[in-house]
Amino acid sequence: MTENHIDFEPVGRRGQCTAKQSLLECAHQLGVELVSLCGGKGTCGRCKVQVLSGKHTQLTSDEREALSPSELEQGYRLACQTYPLEDCKVHIPTESLTAPQRTQVDGLEVNIRPDPAVISYHVEMDSPSLEDHEADAERLLQALHREHHINLNPSAIDMKLLQQLSPVLRHSKWQAQVSVKGNEVVAIGPRRERSLGLAIDLGTTKIAGYLPDLSTGQVLASKGAMNPQIACGEDVISRIALAIGSIKEAGRLQKLAVTAVNQLARELCAEVGVKAQDIVEAVVVGNTAMHHLLLGLPVEQLALSPYVPAVKGALDIKARDIGLKVAPGGYVHLLPNIAGFVGADHVAMLLATKISQKKGVVLALDIGTNTEVCLSCDSNMTSVSCASGPAFEGAHIKHGMRAADGAIEHMQIVGDRVNYQTIGGTPPVGICGSGIIDVMAELYLNRVLGDNGRMGADHQRVRTRQGELEFVLVSEEENSGGVAITITQKDIRELQLAKGAIRTGIQVLLDANSRSEEEIKEVIIAGAFGSYIDVASAVTIGMLPSLPLNRFKQVGNAAGTGAKMALISKDARGEAQDIAEGVKYIELAATSQFALTFAQANYLGRYRIMRGKREVISIDGNQAIK
Repeated sequence: MTENHIDFEPVGRRGQCTAKQSLLECAHQLGVELVSLCGGKGTCGRCKVQVLSGKHTQLTSDEREALSPSELEQGYRLACQTYPLEDCKVHIPTESLTAPQRTQVDGLEVNIRPDPAVISYHVEMDSPSLEDHEADAERLLQALHREHHINLNPSAIDMKLLQQLSPVLRHSKWQAQVSVKGNEVVAIGPRRERSLGLAIDLGTTKIAGYLPDLSTGQVLASKGAMNPQIACGEDVISRIALAIGSIKEAGRLQKLAVTAVNQLARELCAEVGVKAQDIVEAVVVGNTAMHHLLLGLPVEQLALSPYVPAVKGALDIKARDIGLKVAPGGYVHLLPNIAGFVGADHVAMLLATKISQKKGVVLALDIGTNTEVCLSCDSNMTSVSCASGPAFEGAHIKHGMRAADGAIEHMQIVGDRVNYQTIGGTPPVGICGSGIIDVMAELYLNRVLGDNGRMGADHQRVRTRQGELEFVLVSEEENSGGVAITITQKDIRELQLAKGAIRTGIQVLLDANSRSEEEIKEVIIAGAFGSYIDVASAVTIGMLPSLPLNRFKQVGNAAGTGAKMALISKDARGEAQDIAEGVKYIELAATSQFALTFAQANYLGRYRIMRGKREVISIDGNQAIK
């Protein structure tokens, strides 16, 4: 049987498939997890791909109905309806991938010339003798001057290093790698080929870590972990309250964060066969509360108006002073904060997305437990922070869960039937963030939910349990006798508050800059959660502005990318400082129209908010004033 070579981008999977296999079947065979709610019948329209080259079968009627004229013109097809007739190259848009693969491939790749703050030099020395009895420190510094024209005195060697210097030089047979930051020696060890750094995005819920080679900028390993502080409170306000109430608890929060970062560093280093002590510098970004808790700074003033941070500027501190176990003399660099609830992670995101260099009106969101939003109007940036809460992470939702095997990540209502897809293809056990947004959108489109979010009782899958309405996604019978998976009226209210907070932040920025949403040329969506939501569903429920989908760009963990940039480039650190100083911050709750805007933003549907009124946009483009 004839086989064709199929190349799937950007996931980097390629292999042979027969002419009798659709692109969907081929993708699954090669380990590319495409979304397919209808099981390949062509009715859900979720397995969109773009055929870049190679002959294939003709368009079907299902495809003509599911794809827009613009998509058809660009070569988009439904993978389940398309059969290759020869070798093909296929591009997969991120929205067609399941959550785990989307998170893996969807991220910013920023080309930046390595110019790290810490530079490592290789030196060779003669061993001491009765004729040459120079002291060890001076011998090292003389070699550094002789071979690399670096002129330092013994006081430039970190004290911890000085205490270890003699055995290290003898163990390495007088060949060493010397790492220098400015005029200080921060690490000395056996000669090796790489100089390692650690970039950390310390999120409220998750921690992301990266291990780059400082000389090349190449990331050797990356890994994520849950922030163990979540056991002390799901949001920063809870953790701030805990730290204010007890010095002991404040210390516990600091220790939890440091222990998690140290563990992540060890795991990253183990992947490439090195030790955490080989890391010569770290960069950490996080929101202002995470920044303060990590450093053991006072946080009471963050919770009191006018919400002032203890420090805003970038910091360089000895890593050991906060308990980070990297090179004994190594530093941790913390990017600048902007305000009490807009921190270094927002600066890192703006750095990575280069929003300050873009012309026109550009909107950037880093969606998470705390969502930061920036509106750039010809490089003039204004930012707000929205307390979106953990609902989109699955918290406070009856059957909510994090993105793990068994989580419903996509769903579609067809009459009285629910089509869904779980992460890992395993039996359903709950709903993760992307699935939650899909559920809201589908319930709204199928008139189960009204504009105000109220659930109607006239759908076959709506039932009453303990006096509350709920929609059954997977019944007990459909779940092989297991627990039914439902979305309740209370869940909908939680989600309305989360999405309303985000939309309010967007609207406040537009109003403050006298701009309308139609002027937005590009919407950049960052954050781990933002990388796998279905944008169309988010627009349908009114979480995001009603704009053409080609204006939205999902960029993954941009804050982590910004941290990496600051780690390998001194210029990037300077740019981050300029960004922090140039952003105008608005305290959301202090704006005059906040209450009215938030009330309007809690409604579902596609709409604009203008002068305190909600202008509804129906799916077919007709408009009405409410």
